[in-house]
Amino acid sequence: MKRIVFFILLSFSLLVSGAQVRLPRLVRDSMVLQREAKVNIWGWAAKGEKIQVRFNGKTYKTTAGADGKWVIVLLPQKAGGPYTMDIIASNKITLNDILIGDVWICSGQSNMVHQMELHSIRYADDIAQANYPEIRHFWIPTLTDMQGPKDDLPAGYWKSANPQDVRQFSAVAYFFARMIYEKYHIPIGLINASVGGTPVEAWTSEEGLKEFPSLLSTIQKNKDTAFINSMSRRAFANTANRPPMQDKGLTGSKTWFDTSYIPKGWHPINIPGYWEDQGIKDLDGIVWYRKEIDIPASMTGIPAKVFLGRIVDADVLYVNGKQVGNTTYQYPQRRYQLPAGLLKAGKNLFVIRVINNFGKGGFVPDKPYCLIAGNDTIDLKGYWQYKVGDVFIPQRGFGGGGISAQNQPSALYNAMIAPLINYTIKGILWYQGEANTGRAEEYAKLQPAMIADWRHQWKEGHIPFLYVQLPGFMEMNYLPSESQWAALRESQLKSLAVPNTGMAVAIDLGEWNDIHPDKKKEVGVRLALAAEKIAYSEKGIVYSGPVYQSAAIEGNKITISFSNTGSGLTTSDGEELSQFAIAGADKKFMWAKAKIEGDKVVVWSDAVTNPMYVRYAWADNPDGANLFNKEGLPASPFRTDK
Repeated sequence: MKRIVFFILLSFSLLVSGAQVRLPRLVRDSMVLQREAKVNIWGWAAKGEKIQVRFNGKTYKTTAGADGKWVIVLLPQKAGGPYTMDIIASNKITLNDILIGDVWICSGQSNMVHQMELHSIRYADDIAQANYPEIRHFWIPTLTDMQGPKDDLPAGYWKSANPQDVRQFSAVAYFFARMIYEKYHIPIGLINASVGGTPVEAWTSEEGLKEFPSLLSTIQKNKDTAFINSMSRRAFANTANRPPMQDKGLTGSKTWFDTSYIPKGWHPINIPGYWEDQGIKDLDGIVWYRKEIDIPASMTGIPAKVFLGRIVDADVLYVNGKQVGNTTYQYPQRRYQLPAGLLKAGKNLFVIRVINNFGKGGFVPDKPYCLIAGNDTIDLKGYWQYKVGDVFIPQRGFGGGGISAQNQPSALYNAMIAPLINYTIKGILWYQGEANTGRAEEYAKLQPAMIADWRHQWKEGHIPFLYVQLPGFMEMNYLPSESQWAALRESQLKSLAVPNTGMAVAIDLGEWNDIHPDKKKEVGVRLALAAEKIAYSEKGIVYSGPVYQSAAIEGNKITISFSNTGSGLTTSDGEELSQFAIAGADKKFMWAKAKIEGDKVVVWSDAVTNPMYVRYAWADNPDGANLFNKEGLPASPFRTDK
């Protein structure tokens, strides 16, 4: 009996003293480690447990601290691989297929999120030809924490660039990595921590926001679980008190998408277009669209695709009584697959249920609306029939008193960035700003604060920080005017004063009707040019278009000087310069004439005899902004009146 007790106690003692060593989610099979730098390998084990790491012919040793944490620092190594790593303690973990190359953090909001598959029409060949096993991508799902920094991620895997997995890569990050890889032939690791619709302060640590008292106050308030719970209860109560949705299209004796339903009281409406622009006043609610489409026999018996542009806000597509597509928010392009056999020769019923919560509802213009099967295409634009299924009263809107955690200061940093800071990196790619338009003056301070914060957290000195200036978006205004988007771009431009930063100008890559423009390759390429200059110290690289430097008033003209003129200034279309405006002391801007003289631009107007200020491309979406350098890179928008 004593021997049995002894062995039980011995087994328990061994179990306590030899807890399983554990690694963070990032440190796993197929990871990319930073070349030519000291690299951290870290994890958790029992207090005082001895840890060994064997890698590339060397053995490293350490002991877990009182809190069970341990870190081993690998010596700098050249690019290469694949390698195997053994982590040995009371248990042994073997990691395979490890590469050594350059690691980039990719962060921001939805334009950094946007995966290759969301742009699969434009980049079909790039996806099909993706065969870069040494370009790897680690995707981090949306995570928030308002209490404080986390030390690990709950999920995530390293994936290589092949035709299947590359579809989930950030498009901007992939094209960046591909250009860098093809030039330097070193492995590239992309760690993608980005979330759509999020402000810069959500990505900054509490420590990094110390100069912003109102944000610090919000952080402290959010740490109060009683406060958060009260807000959640209020939101739940508001939701519970809302009248239930009464969509007549779903609650009648027959649903409106049923092929046997006989339509009565439907009215003509055009697709694309918003219903508020077509005789339906201020309607937030549910509107059904239907149309019978004649399908030739050649398009039947094979898979088909339906392109429905973009729809504000959400939609469900039914074809011949079957649901074939559903999108819950306005931004993705609608590209739905129809299975073989669903379409029939002759008339086919297409029904679309559209839900709009506020603002204009309907189908965004200037997007593709068509049915494709085999080599045939049918245009879906034109007149359909519509009927209103439900009308939302104001209290059924988005309000309700809840807190969106992903928009709270430090919440994304805590959950998605803090777990990464032990991982040695080459640099940072940042594409964000849309969520901060309207607060441009504050952004001019917030972005430099975030850059300083991340560099402080990583403790790698002035890590290269490369970012994208916002592209053109929204309606074009053909008169000089004020613009929140232009003001935000100006704030982004100011961050170039921070050492070791680079900005990719994207003013020419936007779409008036899509906050997620399709041209992602050009953005990635421009970031890669910035990396060649700033991170890889390439001489002779012109990575940027002209950037405003100074203005000199000479009589009735103003001469503008630029940096980054490259081989010289030019226009992108061979036409006269456009989008220059000029004003006197009253700051009443009017369109001006402008011409290139050497590496300068001279601006004037016969109507302004005593000019003082110039603006260029100062609009949400400037039409025809055509000042470039001869390397084909656009000038950043600017103004001299502030």
